[in-house]
Amino acid sequence: MIGSSVPLQQCLRHLQAAFVNFFDKRARYPRFKSRKKSRASAEYTRSAFRWRDGHLTLAKMTEPLAIVWSRPLPEGAEPSTVTVSRDTAGRWFVSILVQTGVDHHATTDTAVGVDTGITSLLTLSRPIDGLTDSQGKITNPKHEQRERARLARAQRRLAKKTAGSANRGKARRKVARIHARITDRGRDHLHKLTTRLVRENQTIVIEDLNVSGILRKHSLARAISDASWSEFRSMLEYKADWYGRTVIAIDQWFPSSKTCSDCGLLLDSLPLGVQEWTCPRCGAVHDRDVNAARTILAAGLAVAACGGGVRPTRQQSVRQSPVKQETRPARVGIPRL
Repeated sequence: MIGSSVPLQQCLRHLQAAFVNFFDKRARYPRFKSRKKSRASAEYTRSAFRWRDGHLTLAKMTEPLAIVWSRPLPEGAEPSTVTVSRDTAGRWFVSILVQTGVDHHATTDTAVGVDTGITSLLTLSRPIDGLTDSQGKITNPKHEQRERARLARAQRRLAKKTAGSANRGKARRKVARIHARITDRGRDHLHKLTTRLVRENQTIVIEDLNVSGILRKHSLARAISDASWSEFRSMLEYKADWYGRTVIAIDQWFPSSKTCSDCGLLLDSLPLGVQEWTCPRCGAVHDRDVNAARTILAAGLAVAACGGGVRPTRQQSVRQSPVKQETRPARVGIPRL
C-alpha cells in the first residue's frame, strides 16, 4: 500500500468536494482530520488495484489481501472503489464498492407503529412471531450496561499509564476494543430488527424525536445513547428506500401515550410513572407503550390517507389531575425520504 499515489489524489478530490459543498452552503467549513482520533483510511480507485477471481491485490503489492468476507459479492459484480481502513481498536477493514440493483420486496398491505423506549427498546402496534413478546415489545439488550464494569476497569488502568509509553498504547487499545464490541453488538441487533420490520411491513410509522435535545437531560443520556434511537431511524429509512417501503414520522409532540387507541379519548395528563391506565370513556385497559404504538400507527395512516395533520380536539379530552406534562399542540407530518 505504501508508495501508491491514488489515496493522496482521492484526499484532494474529497477536499475539493468539501469546499464545493461549503461554498454552496450545504455544509460547514472543512475541518482537518485528526490523526489520533479519526479512522485511518486509504481509498483506491479502479486503476490502483487488481480484481481476479475473487482475489483483491492493491497497488505496489505482489500478493492478494487475506480477506475474511462478511458476505459474498453479488454475482458478476466488479469493484469500482476499495477503501482500506483501521479503527482505533487496531482492526483492519476492506470496504468494496460495487454497482448492483436492489430488488424490491413484494408489496404487502401490512403496517406497523413503532414506539421507542428504554426498558423496551421498541414496542410495536402488533406482536410479530419470533421478534416480539405477546404484547409486541422488544427487550432492550443494554449492551453498554453489560460492559460498563469491564470498561471502567480498563479506563482506570489506562489512566495510570505514563503518557507516550508503549503500555499506555496497549491499554488504550483495550479500551477501544471494549467500545468496538459494544458498538458492533448494538449495530448488529439494530440491523436485524430493521431488516425484519422492512421486509414484513409496507408502511412503518415512527415518532420524529429530537434525540439530540433529549440527550441534554443527563439522567437519561447514557441509556438513550445505548438504545441508539437515531441510528435505528437512519437504518429504517434507507432500507425502506431500498426496498420500496414507506416510513412515516409523526410529530414529536403528538400525545400518543395519553390518547386512547380504541375511542380516541385524549387525557389532559398522564404521569411518566404510570405504565397502565384505564380509559374513562370506553373502559379499555391500556399498557402505556403498546397504546402509544397503536396510536402512532393510527395517526400515521391518517396522514398517509388524507394528507393532513392530526390534532386532538377539545371535545376529545377529559380533564384529570394537573400534572406537569408537555403542552405544545400535536402535529403530524411526513418527512422527506
